[in-house]
Amino acid sequence: MGPTRFSISCGLILCAFGASHALAQSIEPRAYSPAPVGTHFAIVALTDSRGAIPTDPDLPLSDIDINVRAVLLAYATSLNLFGKSAKFDFIAPVGRLKGEATYFGEPIERDVSGLGDPLARMTILLHGAPAMNLDEFRKYKQDLLLGASVQVSIPMGQYAEDRLLNLGTNRWAIKPELGASKSWGRWTLETAVGVTFFTTNDEFFGGHKREQKPIYSAQGHVIYNLAPGTWIALNLSWFGGGRTTIDGVKDDNLQKNWRAGAVIAVPLNRRFSLKANASTGVSTRTGNSYDLYGIALQYRWGTGG
Repeated sequence: MGPTRFSISCGLILCAFGASHALAQSIEPRAYSPAPVGTHFAIVALTDSRGAIPTDPDLPLSDIDINVRAVLLAYATSLNLFGKSAKFDFIAPVGRLKGEATYFGEPIERDVSGLGDPLARMTILLHGAPAMNLDEFRKYKQDLLLGASVQVSIPMGQYAEDRLLNLGTNRWAIKPELGASKSWGRWTLETAVGVTFFTTNDEFFGGHKREQKPIYSAQGHVIYNLAPGTWIALNLSWFGGGRTTIDGVKDDNLQKNWRAGAVIAVPLNRRFSLKANASTGVSTRTGNSYDLYGIALQYRWGTGG
């Protein structure tokens, strides 16, 4: 095994701004892949989105001309959990939202900077990847992996009750997910299904009560390993549901959306690797018509590295 064979996924890292919606809409290859116990990762990423608002795509906006740029700082570590390979990761986004749109015929605009909602997640591989030290991992060959994760969006981001456009969402969100990964030589196929639940925002745009039904999601990835540590992935995700209610009145914003994207990862040396991604809405019913681009630098260290 080369020293750069393993890395954490950057899909969520590059889609995490507006965290509670990224839980449902992320395109994330290699989320269910193992690493030696005791390996740590630090990631810094830059993202740029244009079009609809990834921080809150359910808003009934038109004539949207909004740009969100963010710096994402993340940490991940591989663990031994009941003898299984596991991972904990945490992401903190900081960014700027700037632009204008129309809300029920009224023009609105915003230029705001600050913290987005952080994300925390625990992942465990239930089948196909026991907890391994570095020597054991060198001999490991992936076949079928089955895993599960729980991710939480923490409402710590910038939020103003009297403004419609914000970087935070002022509510908790939790996403349980099941994933599977199967390798054939250089090729790997992955899939994951999940559901995101939201708490109530009691301070929505002037003190209104905003609730949201769960968003159901599914994603698939085709990954080709070019060389140790170098891979490319083509990705497709679907998400549906998520209709919102304001003061008991239902909005016409049921989601039935598709996104597609690609990710490439390249090692720079034994410790550093570079990842880049791009994604776009390919079929949109509500709030998915935005393009997102990102690049991430990852540093790896620890007893497993």
